[in-house]
Amino acid sequence: MVVTLVTIFILGYACIALEHPLKINKTATALLLGGLLWAIFALSHAIPTEAISDHLIENLGETAEIVFFLLGAMTIVTLIEDYQGFRVITDRITTTDKKKLLWTLSILTFFLSALLDNMTTAIVMVALLRKLIADQKERWLYAGMVILAANAGGAWSPIGDVTTIMLWIGGQVTTVNIIVKTLIASLVCMVVPVIILGFSLKGEIVRPKEDTAGVEVPAHLRKLVLIMGVCALIFVPIFKTITHLPPYLGMLMGLAVLWVTTEIISRKYEKEGHKLPTAVSTLEHVDTPTILFFLGILMSVSCLKVAGILGSLAGGLNETFGTTAPGFFFIDLIIGVLSSVVDNVPLVAAAMGMYPLGDGAIFDVNHPFWEFLAYCAGTGGSLLIIGSAAGVAVMGMEKIDFIWYLKKITLLAFSGYIVGALVFILMDVTLFEQVAWLRDLV
Repeated sequence: MVVTLVTIFILGYACIALEHPLKINKTATALLLGGLLWAIFALSHAIPTEAISDHLIENLGETAEIVFFLLGAMTIVTLIEDYQGFRVITDRITTTDKKKLLWTLSILTFFLSALLDNMTTAIVMVALLRKLIADQKERWLYAGMVILAANAGGAWSPIGDVTTIMLWIGGQVTTVNIIVKTLIASLVCMVVPVIILGFSLKGEIVRPKEDTAGVEVPAHLRKLVLIMGVCALIFVPIFKTITHLPPYLGMLMGLAVLWVTTEIISRKYEKEGHKLPTAVSTLEHVDTPTILFFLGILMSVSCLKVAGILGSLAGGLNETFGTTAPGFFFIDLIIGVLSSVVDNVPLVAAAMGMYPLGDGAIFDVNHPFWEFLAYCAGTGGSLLIIGSAAGVAVMGMEKIDFIWYLKKITLLAFSGYIVGALVFILMDVTLFEQVAWLRDLV
């Protein structure tokens, strides 16, 4: 049964990667893959049918949290775009130099991702890219760097990436510690690909022509919707920290407030002969296939988790490399690479389950294993475009080809991943272990 599930998963993954040559939409493949894996698992009678149903409902709930989060975030960002709100930002980015624009967008993405989260930031930045870069292939290149920067920026913040959030809430890491120990490594992970790519970028970018069709939104309304939309996104981590409720609830609440506001605005301007967008009109062109693709991929991976395949994989790593340095560094590095193929959430969850906290814990609170795991799981997903939430969101919005990303971005991502990992290990071995006052601080 295990061999069958793994084989089908690999074949499905290959079909997703070869979407364009096969001319089969990746969303259809992902949905078919998710349903087929669960059906085979159920027919194998590895566990009782009732238990499978319980697992399916539980994992569907976890997947739905991400799907509704993505739906809310994409609707907010699209609504800001419909109100021309991003012009407030793009009008201030005056440079057309390719290198300068690359650095500007990468740094902005890196720190914005730590404040929001990598998926939301990626959605916002792609919306900006559409206003800044006309040529699609050039925009894809910058979108690829947005994925790298968003994942790197989310890795060092307690609220920037779902796996870091898991470790933070689970008590494996503390706020100051995770920032101090992983910030520099994450920054290096972002900077190295930018430097390498910068050598090949020359000349000026061509900006898209202003779309003069439709209603010209007054400047004060553009600013209002932009500010409210950004505040709605910032509200999400604050809501989660205060209430300890799932982030998607905060996202949907923020959307609701913006929805009501745009309904009132639209009514007022309709009386004056104008027709401005509302969330209803925006939802009509939100990228639903991307959301369904997310659903299919996450349900596929959840089947591998319930079947015990991911747990066995983690156990095999433990037996092979051991639990002392440098063994646990290799475990984290491999988990990071694997997170580009399967979702990093179940991999990190498996690691947390294998090494529980408490008396006799192998890895206690703020052990380098947990900090390095946050870095690797957060940034390793950049190696493939469907290896992270940010990548999947950008792939859906820009229709980026899997093979194109593999050729153009994967090596850049791998170079940043490895160099950042070496920086983390070097700092941990030389600095934090030898400077007593700094070790006590974190």
